[in-house]
Amino acid sequence: MKFLVVDDSPTMRRILVNSLQRIGHSQCVEAGDGKEALEKFDSTIQFVITDWAMPNMSGLDLTRALRERPDAAGVPILMVTTRSVREDIVAAVEAGVNNYVVKPFTPQVLKEKIDAILASPATTG
Repeated sequence: MKFLVVDDSPTMRRILVNSLQRIGHSQCVEAGDGKEALEKFDSTIQFVITDWAMPNMSGLDLTRALRERPDAAGVPILMVTTRSVREDIVAAVEAGVNNYVVKPFTPQVLKEKIDAILASPATTG
């Protein structure tokens, strides 16, 4: 499975990529913000992990943009962010994310969220 990892922090991208590799996902494309992510998104991307707060284009705006694209509308999106208030989680879900992880996280939590998304009928059908 090929992941697009979007975060403006190179350190957080490295943590995410290393966590994905640790749980068995070695194909990753990285982007520093939503705008770059849209440029790098192609038909080989099967899963998007994005931060919320980024320059140029937020993860929320990236999610909305991907959901409008026919080639990306069904691609699972996991938001990994420090924003933890209920209103933010609701806004992310309304924008189209499939699940939500609050930083800091463990590779196990990341795996559980990814597995839950992939097991969901909304992303398999």
